[in-house]
Amino acid sequence: MTEMVYGAVPQRAGEPILPKWWRTLDKWSMTCVLLLFVVGLLLGLAASVPLAERNGFGNFHYVGRQAVFGGAALTAMWLTSMMSPTLVRRLAVVGFIGAFIALALLPVFGTDFGKGAVRWYSLGFASVQPSEFLKPGFVIVAAWLIAASQQINGPPGKMWSFLLCVTVVLMLVMQPDFGQASLILFGWGVMYFVAGAPIVLLVAMAAFVVLGGMVAYSSSEHFARRIDGYLNPDVDPTTQLGYATNAIREGGLFGVGVGEGRVKWSLPDAHTDFIIAVAAEEYGLVLVLIIILLYALIVVRSLLRLMRERDPFIRLAGTGLACMFGVQAMINMGVAVRLLPAKGMTLPFVSYGGSSLIAGGIALGMLLAFTRTRPQGEIADFLRGRH
Repeated sequence: MTEMVYGAVPQRAGEPILPKWWRTLDKWSMTCVLLLFVVGLLLGLAASVPLAERNGFGNFHYVGRQAVFGGAALTAMWLTSMMSPTLVRRLAVVGFIGAFIALALLPVFGTDFGKGAVRWYSLGFASVQPSEFLKPGFVIVAAWLIAASQQINGPPGKMWSFLLCVTVVLMLVMQPDFGQASLILFGWGVMYFVAGAPIVLLVAMAAFVVLGGMVAYSSSEHFARRIDGYLNPDVDPTTQLGYATNAIREGGLFGVGVGEGRVKWSLPDAHTDFIIAVAAEEYGLVLVLIIILLYALIVVRSLLRLMRERDPFIRLAGTGLACMFGVQAMINMGVAVRLLPAKGMTLPFVSYGGSSLIAGGIALGMLLAFTRTRPQGEIADFLRGRH
């Protein structure tokens, strides 16, 4: 019956798990992720030294921690990519529930580390940001609900996913964390669009976002300060944006040389939010373009493989994960060159950060699991009548 419905694809009977995983994996995307992690370690060697000295640690303290977090992230990505889509969905639902509860309890048990936004749990030896783990779980749950609504006599999953999205966005805005809130809203919007959302609803969503921005600007000093700084044509050279802009300008095409950059001594977030400025100053536009190419390859290859996928849940969830991954990178780099207002968002797999690295590893593991080749035939076969 399965062959009649999906079409038969040759399988290798009794094939071990690892060879089967390697044969069906998108190796280009995996290679790009590994290269991004290597680039992150390379930039961390330069960007984190001033911070380590200010805090009384050894020069490579933060690089060592990033290597540990990165090892955990790559392990999580590898294990998750070996799972079936059904197992990924089940574990993601459990993870989402846990992250949602942790997010709800932040006002009581969380801390802001002096940054004005309560986003973290302090564990003493490390910190955890629940919103980072919430993002991949939300994409899976929302995709599951939207896909279920497309079935005959299915539940009103689109409406439920929208209500869930609004709830999560409001919780993030209350921290405030407008960057992660915008990512959640974008991820849901992309999946809803792929599922066939009417244009009227998309226009209404855009109007809702603009209205929400106006309300946030008038009610949140934190939000208004960042928007004013972005709209101001004169950049204060003593601000983070001023230092980053100058570093990118000084780097030119090939950079000032490895270890010769100065921006890392002025930027407190040089190893996290503004690490692309360190890359541009020391290695120039060449390395920045390589980083952009690596992100583009992951997103484009994933979307091309997902276009051939029959299962609507896999197609929606994979699209949401790929687009959210790419947009987060675009936002981080856009902030550094003043194309976007400051968001406080890391560059995936390049910036320092335990939560962002491990959560990113889980998200990319899910994406690799969804884009693996499976014995189900392709949607093009179905459209041509080969089923």
